[in-house]
Amino acid sequence: MTNFAQFYESWHTQFNNLIHQLKLSTSTQTDSEELIQKVLSHHQDYYNAKSMAAEKDPLHVLASPWATTLERSLHWIAGWRPTTAFHLIYTESSLLFESHIIDILRGFRTGDLGDLSPNQFRRVSDLQCDTVKEENAITEELSEWQDSASDMMGSEADINDKIERLVSIIKKADDLRLRTLRSVVEFLSPQQAVEFLIASAELVVGIRGWGLNHDRSRPRIR
Repeated sequence: MTNFAQFYESWHTQFNNLIHQLKLSTSTQTDSEELIQKVLSHHQDYYNAKSMAAEKDPLHVLASPWATTLERSLHWIAGWRPTTAFHLIYTESSLLFESHIIDILRGFRTGDLGDLSPNQFRRVSDLQCDTVKEENAITEELSEWQDSASDMMGSEADINDKIERLVSIIKKADDLRLRTLRSVVEFLSPQQAVEFLIASAELVVGIRGWGLNHDRSRPRIR
């Protein structure tokens, strides 16, 4: 899995470059829709590579040794919890609404995440409910997989079957993550999508940065 660890580092470097371009697009006339698609494609590349890694060694992927200890402490099945996207939207929307409340009350449209329409809020709510159901179903599937640990004492065929089930669970979790990201971006305007992607990226990059600093400074347990 050394190759995936190297891919992970390279992916983050490219991710930082893309987010930098997104931030620049907010102050220029750059075609943000093209950049949005590049960011989504970059996420797709990550999950494609992760899927191949999971097929080779799902236990290693679930442990995610290439991630920091902080990242792993926040993981849901080797990655971020899909419903985090909705908490982020509500938080960003609330902060921006408060900062522009005078303009909004005067009837001026800001067009940012603080200016979500009633229809957009309904779509966020509906998508959140659907995502929670899928998230819970996958969590339950993993729980059943863990509860059947005694199967590991069975035949080699039983063990292989159990490992294949874990591969499927990891792929389902990653598929939900990517679908959630794409679905959220779909009902946002280009400006709102850029703001959402920047906020989500800053969360990912920030947590990784804090995690790297923590891992460098913590005493090694022998």
